[in-house]
Amino acid sequence: MSIGTSDVAAAHEEVAGPVIEGRSPWALAFARLRRDKVAMLSLAIIIVIVVVALLAPLFSAITGHGPNEQYHTANALSPGGLPRGPSGEFWWGTDDLGRDVLVRTVYGARISLLVGVLATALTVAIGVVLGLTAGFLGGLVDTLLTRLIDVVLSVPFILVAVALVSITGPSLSITVLVIGFFSWASVARIVRGQVLSLREREFVEAARSLGSSDRRIMFVDILPNVLSQVIVYTTLLIPVVIVVQATLSFLGLGLPPPTADWGGMISEAQSYYTVAPWFIAFPGAALVITTLAFNLFGDGVADAFDPRTDRLISQ
Repeated sequence: MSIGTSDVAAAHEEVAGPVIEGRSPWALAFARLRRDKVAMLSLAIIIVIVVVALLAPLFSAITGHGPNEQYHTANALSPGGLPRGPSGEFWWGTDDLGRDVLVRTVYGARISLLVGVLATALTVAIGVVLGLTAGFLGGLVDTLLTRLIDVVLSVPFILVAVALVSITGPSLSITVLVIGFFSWASVARIVRGQVLSLREREFVEAARSLGSSDRRIMFVDILPNVLSQVIVYTTLLIPVVIVVQATLSFLGLGLPPPTADWGGMISEAQSYYTVAPWFIAFPGAALVITTLAFNLFGDGVADAFDPRTDRLISQ
């Protein structure tokens, strides 16, 4: 009686058990993130906000109102010059100048997301490069960059912002540069700590023995190993930047009027919140929902990269 190859393979599988397929840490993190319902709901809200911001001109076309157009009709302002509440013409009411709150809130989402992404990208880029350099090279370079990080962290952010705006005037580029310059130090400190624990590992020594340059070792061998921490910090930094931008605009240090942004709208509405609560409620709610969604999604990303998450979910 002859035994076929398939029979031998089946018998071997019976003895050895099922083959376990390996999965990369990135695949495991993505699987954990997909199981996190709060994170997925937050991501869906973020996507909706982004789509609404991109379609801001469509909202303007549907309502027939521009973000900076002032209307002095009876539907836009009361006889006393006060804002009007939501109506068929102005769905979210008007502000103190007779402008459409809905259209301005939607356009404000563009500013908040744009500043959030640009300033965060600048912050992470500077922080990662300087953190990698300080942690990998060590010695005098590490000492100088560490002292620079301490100096940046100790500078009063608002006072410098006031000084810069008083010299150059408020603008989008100044806002992004100010936020990015005074936020990179935290990223650099985190990356430096991770690199210090990695630079003496075997794979780094192997790369050195093969003649790899310091730049290649830093960006090809070490950076992928700290990328998960950078991604987590980035997702949590975006809502912080959005709030900082809104705060600067609230204080008159953000974008110049009549640009529609949430901080500026909230600042304009503070004198009318008792007689026109919609004026402050809608941009305020948009700011809260956006930052909350980013924070919850960032928490989900942090949990996804934590190996203990699987054990917590299975309990």
